[in-house]
Amino acid sequence: MVLLLCTGCTQAEKPEDIVIGVVWPFAANNNLFNEGIDLAAKEINLSGGIKGRELKLLKADDNSELERGMSIAQSFADNKKIQAVIGHDNSFISIPASATYNNAGLVMLSPASTAPELTQNGYPHIFRSIPSDDEIARQLAIYAAKQGFRRMVIYYSENSYGTGLANSFEDHARAQEITIVDRFNYYTGLDNLRRLHAKWQAYGFDGIFIADTLHEGGQFIFDAGQAGINVPFIAGNALDSPSLSKIGGKAAEGTIVGSVFNPYMDRPEVKKFVSDFSKEYKQMPSTYAALGYDSVKMLSAAIESSDLNNRSTVAKGLMELGKWAGATGTHEFNANGDETGDLVALKKLQAGKFKYLEK
Repeated sequence: MVLLLCTGCTQAEKPEDIVIGVVWPFAANNNLFNEGIDLAAKEINLSGGIKGRELKLLKADDNSELERGMSIAQSFADNKKIQAVIGHDNSFISIPASATYNNAGLVMLSPASTAPELTQNGYPHIFRSIPSDDEIARQLAIYAAKQGFRRMVIYYSENSYGTGLANSFEDHARAQEITIVDRFNYYTGLDNLRRLHAKWQAYGFDGIFIADTLHEGGQFIFDAGQAGINVPFIAGNALDSPSLSKIGGKAAEGTIVGSVFNPYMDRPEVKKFVSDFSKEYKQMPSTYAALGYDSVKMLSAAIESSDLNNRSTVAKGLMELGKWAGATGTHEFNANGDETGDLVALKKLQAGKFKYLEK
């Protein structure tokens, strides 16, 4: 009895979990993101966790709402058990929330916010693991020029995503000797589009660049088709969804989208991720599944080399990863926390499905 009591007294307590906060519009816009982060956490824990401790993902849904997103950001900043945060999806939330995280010395790694402003404030704890709109626009402009586009129209949404992407594409198009003959963010209906089409035809336009979110951008493509506009469409990563074909209809066929993650690349990291994900969930991983997966793995590697009593050291750990090979490609951060790896993947919608193009 004495021996048993002594054994009970000296038995070590289980170490506290390592906690990474994840804030995302899970219910409204999951796109297999949740499955991707869960798979990464499962693999990490099966291999021994982080510093011998189990990894726990603390999830919160911001529902793509600014006020709710800011409230979650503050609660995560106040929670001293959280070592780092993955999120947010929307740039209009992640940009103001970045100040809250940075002031708390808490790393925020966004796998989705592409607005260039996110990393332009000099915050040492703010990172993104997806190329910025500027890099995506640059790659699309280069592709458009190689395909012979010379006179294009830009349709954009009047928000941080649409304006930033439209500006970047216009700048890079000019560098590729592509003239932007018109730029607009509003139309009142099909008759209005037909009048605009007549004007663009007089300018000799040969394509339309779309800087808008999925539903609105897809609806524009559908309306353009109804109005008799049949030039090719080129768009940013917001239109990277199987739903584009459903929303845009026949007019969406041939649309070129600049995004990330090619599941058919001949790289060991890609093959393993696709195999493991398909085995776990009985379906192919999406772009957001891969981005979420890489974010958990990168942060875990950074936390492994950090001081658990000082979460601000996670930022140093991320910077010291150097060229880090993941499912979406080789990641690397510059001094601003911007992703500089070669991650952009170009896709073309054919027969309702995206086919990957060589860059």
